[in-house]
Amino acid sequence: MVITQTRLAQMLVRKSALGLELKGLKRRGQSVYSIIKEEHGLRGNRQSVFTQYCELVEKAKGEVV
Repeated sequence: MVITQTRLAQMLVRKSALGLELKGLKRRGQSVYSIIKEEHGLRGNRQSVFTQYCELVEKAKGEVV
């Protein structure tokens, strides 16, 4: 997958939103946790998905076109 600046920005926003979900804040509709799991095929609880997603974001930062 090609990582554009727009895609990276979206990933950073979702990373922040998942961090807020970890602290107990909720949003309307589908949770960011479930969106990230579905989109990237990650497995585990919120904390482990957050850790895995942080690694994906860091990797994506190096691949920005």
